[in-house]
Amino acid sequence: MGTRFGELHRAGDPLVLPNAWDVASAVALAAAGFAAVGTTSLGVAARYGMADASRAIAEPVRRLAHRLRGLPCPVSVDIADGFADEPEAVAEYAASLGVDGVNIEDSTAGRLVPVEVHAAKIAAVKERCPGLFVNARVDTFWVGQDATVTATIDRAVRYVEAGADGVFVPGRLDGAQIRQITSAVPVPVNVLASSDFSVAELARLGVRRVSCGSLLYRAALDRAVEVAVGLRDGSPAPPATSYGDVQELATRYRPVCG
Repeated sequence: MGTRFGELHRAGDPLVLPNAWDVASAVALAAAGFAAVGTTSLGVAARYGMADASRAIAEPVRRLAHRLRGLPCPVSVDIADGFADEPEAVAEYAASLGVDGVNIEDSTAGRLVPVEVHAAKIAAVKERCPGLFVNARVDTFWVGQDATVTATIDRAVRYVEAGADGVFVPGRLDGAQIRQITSAVPVPVNVLASSDFSVAELARLGVRRVSCGSLLYRAALDRAVEVAVGLRDGSPAPPATSYGDVQELATRYRPVCG
């Protein structure tokens, strides 16, 4: 399941992972030639008028994961904190998705959870789904708590010991901090795409996965509003993917539901 996905995390040639929020966006990204597609919890939550990382989005996330099983490339799903406190419940949820990878964050309601709590979730998932690529998100810099390289590495190493296949450190880090983390963590390190570094620069810093996170969804919202405002203010309608092409994107493959 996750073996092929894991092989995409190459030193010197990071996996650029675009994050979709529905079937059409995922199929369009796969059709554009991306080697794998992820999901964004913010995009899914916003679609249903819910807060990101709310446990109320567990079912919408699961339904989207099931719809994406038929994609012709590996799929990784953002499952926030696993949508549960109990390791066994997180493992059962992860197993129910039927995808290649999951991203599990070590904060709940904007606060870090004890490192042993998150490590137990990772261990439970790997025991239940040995082939699933588990990306352990370290939220020290993201939530501004214990936001030091030392604390981040300590957490990351504990998660690797628990079985994590990769480590994700979101937040604004400088080049020296990224290099320290990639040098100390013995599995592929993932960061968010940003205006601070190109993918080539991140590769030189040792990064092996660059996620778009909610960027694509937020950019799509910006563009939609821009087009609507332009029409209201007298601009002509811009070119866009045709109605028929969107229909085809959303229905071109038979999803494996269940």
